[in-house]
Amino acid sequence: MTFTTSVRRAAATVLGTAVLVLPLATAQAAEPIRIGVIYDFTGPFAAGGSTAAAVGTEIAVELINERGGVGGHKIVTIVADAQSKAEVAINEATRLLDQEKVDLLMGVYSSAHCVPMAQKVDAQKKFLWANVCVSSAVFKDKNLKYVFRGQVHSDQFGWASCTFLNEYSKAKLGIEPKDLKVAIIHEDGPYGSGVASGNEENCKKYGMQIVQNEGYSATAPDLSSLVTKLRRAQPDVILHTGYNPDITLFLRQAKEQGLKWRALIGHGAGYGQIDKLKAAFGKDSDYIFNVDPVAAQLLDPKTLASGLGDLTAEMVKRYKAKTGATEVPPHTSMGFNQSWIFFTDVLPRAIAKHGGYSPDALRLSALETDIPVGGTIQGYGVKFDPPGSKMAGQNSRSSPVVMQYVDGQTKIVWPTAIQTMDPVMPLPAGNSYAR
Repeated sequence: MTFTTSVRRAAATVLGTAVLVLPLATAQAAEPIRIGVIYDFTGPFAAGGSTAAAVGTEIAVELINERGGVGGHKIVTIVADAQSKAEVAINEATRLLDQEKVDLLMGVYSSAHCVPMAQKVDAQKKFLWANVCVSSAVFKDKNLKYVFRGQVHSDQFGWASCTFLNEYSKAKLGIEPKDLKVAIIHEDGPYGSGVASGNEENCKKYGMQIVQNEGYSATAPDLSSLVTKLRRAQPDVILHTGYNPDITLFLRQAKEQGLKWRALIGHGAGYGQIDKLKAAFGKDSDYIFNVDPVAAQLLDPKTLASGLGDLTAEMVKRYKAKTGATEVPPHTSMGFNQSWIFFTDVLPRAIAKHGGYSPDALRLSALETDIPVGGTIQGYGVKFDPPGSKMAGQNSRSSPVVMQYVDGQTKIVWPTAIQTMDPVMPLPAGNSYAR
């Protein structure tokens, strides 16, 4: 089944002339597996990474079907547009399960959608494979049984940026961690609040001075009062978690009001879209840091299992062909990688060992997943926390990296073992935000 007319139009708006068309079912001996795929193709989340993730998912489906499907079953996707609205996302999940009779759900960009959707789907004993949303609140103390996520979670984002600062504060800024002034700002949904909580906990653990910690609505029309408070606090480093429009608004008003800093570290979502940042701020987008699961094409294929480098190259080639883009954002790798893990590890074993692809068969298979580090295109391994644990259903082997944008290119700066560039701190003279 292809997109509905409305979603076709939305995808065309976001991607220009490239319209996502998903595979048609063909005559097979085995029944096709119907997957409901939920992403945001309209609204602010679309350009913040959701559409890029959807394209990554689509490419994975194409490749699997070109190989004959899974266990003789073609993959058929029924795609829904969440429209960057939580209530729409929940309604679409219900429609896909109850009316379209899909076998499982996949996708979901926003954590604000993912948290309630996961609980609702699990309560119905249906299966949800979450590709992109990162909030730890999706799983923490919920003991979900039919929801799984190979993606990183927000507590890890908060840990990564603070650990990175602890390692480089003295060496790069000449400031002992205990004297480093850090401001934490974030959109106030589950995503931003989750990352901010991790930032506060971990930066305090390293003795850093939290001079401000403030949330705001992602749809706020004005952030000038926040900028004024930051000017008073004079942080050395700003840790920011937001989506696309609010990040753009913050950076624009910070520039207008003369807010300066030594380093700005973003956490995924809008900060993962280098092309959008560059289009809006030109050279001033250089030297921004971003904590995210790594864009697969940035890794050295020699550090990965055999064949994954070629798989990444194919993903990149198809993404550029579909979108006309020159840069491939991390969200593309997220959408592709999580789908690929499901199609090549969880689903085949469910069919071969557990009798099919019912929610219980998929659940049993997911709990048996054991992919070592280096076994996915994003470098991390996969092993899900078991039932009864604090984060049941979450991948315990996932991990983000810290990247930095320089001259329109993305470089890995942490962890040191896989870095492709030494981090640049403080901001060089000439950058509009440099203190």
